[in-house]
Amino acid sequence: MSSPCDPAHAPVGDVGAAIMMIDSRMKTVHDGKSSTDPEQQALMDQFIATLGPKGLNDMLDGTCTLIYMFMTWLRKAHEEHEKDVIEYVVPSLVATMRMMPRSVRPEAIPMMAGLAIAAGTGLSPNLWRAQYGDWTKEEMTPLEATAFLLAEHINRITDDQDFATRLITDALSVADGDGDEED
Repeated sequence: MSSPCDPAHAPVGDVGAAIMMIDSRMKTVHDGKSSTDPEQQALMDQFIATLGPKGLNDMLDGTCTLIYMFMTWLRKAHEEHEKDVIEYVVPSLVATMRMMPRSVRPEAIPMMAGLAIAAGTGLSPNLWRAQYGDWTKEEMTPLEATAFLLAEHINRITDDQDFATRLITDALSVADGDGDEED
């Protein structure tokens, strides 16, 4: 029997916009900046403003898809070493979020951990989250932080600060290529 949270039933969203946002944040961190460059933030704010409500929902779904893809990659990588992704990734994710009280309020941490656990067990994070009502504005930054921290975790494991972004852009390229073959 299929779960109502099966990823096959989930909207993919705008993964391209979501990875662009996460990659922008990662570059800021890797450039040694303690906060986002005002010019870069203005460009990001302008981009987000052009999306409109549907575009923002698509980017939200895309961010959940990123979390799913990152946790799927992490699960497979951990299984190769006979380790459980939930045991090895989620505690570190939660501990890091607890050290970010300005970005991730304590009450958002259980929901973000739940998203990662849902994805790590093969469920759609956005469908899993939908069980608890609509997204709140207060969850947007923690959602971005969750995707960011999972990408950083992958980059540390692979010792390649662009690996997580490449993982997604390569998947998007393959998906675009598959669509072209059907035409």
